[in-house]
Amino acid sequence: MGKNVLVPVAEGTEDLEAVAIIDVLRRADANVTVASVTGSRQVTFSRGMVITADTLLENCLNQAYDLVVLPGGIPGAENLRDSADLVSLLKHQRETGQLYGAICASPAVILEHHGLLEGRQATCHPAFVEQLTNKDRAASPVVVDGNCITSQGAGTAVDFSLALVEQLFGKEKRAEVAVGMAL
Repeated sequence: MGKNVLVPVAEGTEDLEAVAIIDVLRRADANVTVASVTGSRQVTFSRGMVITADTLLENCLNQAYDLVVLPGGIPGAENLRDSADLVSLLKHQRETGQLYGAICASPAVILEHHGLLEGRQATCHPAFVEQLTNKDRAASPVVVDGNCITSQGAGTAVDFSLALVEQLFGKEKRAEVAVGMAL
């Protein structure tokens, strides 16, 4: 059964995190949609990589997603944080028990900022830990708490992505994808 995943991106999104999330989820046969929140499908990431998103976020508002997952990076996380449409989608994910996740600065800059970590344990990039209300698991590379998955940054991006695969498809699929990646 196909799983639908939304990966929003913006100017200044962290390259490695976005690419790892997209690539690993596609290896697991997820239907991944990369959506730009910046009004243009062409997006320049934080390290200069230019990508063409599949669509604009405004075209995704009436879709159902099994997972909405946010890469980090600055100013990418700030640009994502400021998208009212994205915040609405994330709140819908939380309220309906669907998966949502974030890595690097995004757990603090977006999820915490908009109350989406309330009652949850999470982690984020060490430079943003002070913004988290609950710091109990902030030193963990990846944290899964209910339907929320968070991770620290570029160095944990593949582990984070594999955790997303496990949440969507189970441990067997995670192991299959990891073996295919020689992990």
